[in-house]
Amino acid sequence: MIPVTGLKKGTTFQMDSQPYKVIDYSHVKMGRGNAIIRVAARNLRNGAVEEKTFTSGASIEPITTIKRKLQYLYRDGSNAVFMDPTTYEQLEVGNNILGHDLKFLNEGQVIEVLFWSQADRELPLGVELPPNVILAVSEAAPGVKGNSATNIYKDVKLENGLDARAPLFIKVGDKIKVDTRSGEYIERVK
Repeated sequence: MIPVTGLKKGTTFQMDSQPYKVIDYSHVKMGRGNAIIRVAARNLRNGAVEEKTFTSGASIEPITTIKRKLQYLYRDGSNAVFMDPTTYEQLEVGNNILGHDLKFLNEGQVIEVLFWSQADRELPLGVELPPNVILAVSEAAPGVKGNSATNIYKDVKLENGLDARAPLFIKVGDKIKVDTRSGEYIERVK
C-alpha cells in the first residue's frame, strides 16, 4: 500500500479497480484538524481527469506499470496498431485510450507504450510522448508583407491533420517543432 502523502506527480495507483496517474498533488493543513491531500489524477483507462481527496493517514493500492518501446504502424478504424521491433508481434490499442496523444504519432515512430501489468496479462494504458515533435506544414496561408513588426500568428495545418498557430514566415513544406502537451508552435526546424 502507498501512503497518500507519497502520491507525487507521475505516481500510478489503483482505486475502485481503475488505474490512475497523478497529475497534480497538494497537501492542505486545516487548523487543528487532519491534513487533506488533494490529487488531480488521470484515469488511465478512459483519459478523464478526476479530483481525488484523501485524509492524511489513508493509503491506496499501487499498480505495476511497464513501459515497452513499440513502433507505431497505422490507425485501423477505432484502434492504433503497434509492433514490437524485436518479436514483430503486433498489438492494437484503442483510440479512446490514446485520445489526444494519437495526433502526435507518425507512422514508423518508435514510442514508449505504458502497460498495466496484472497477474495474467498486460493492458495498454497509453503512450509516453516526447515533450515535442517535429512536423511538416501541409497548408499555410501566405504571410502579408509589412505585418512582421510584432509577433503575429496565422493558422497552419500540419501533416498529421493538427491545426496550429505559427508565425507569418512559416510556409508550406517547413518543418516546425510542436509542444505535444498543448499543440503550440515552438520553433522552425531546418
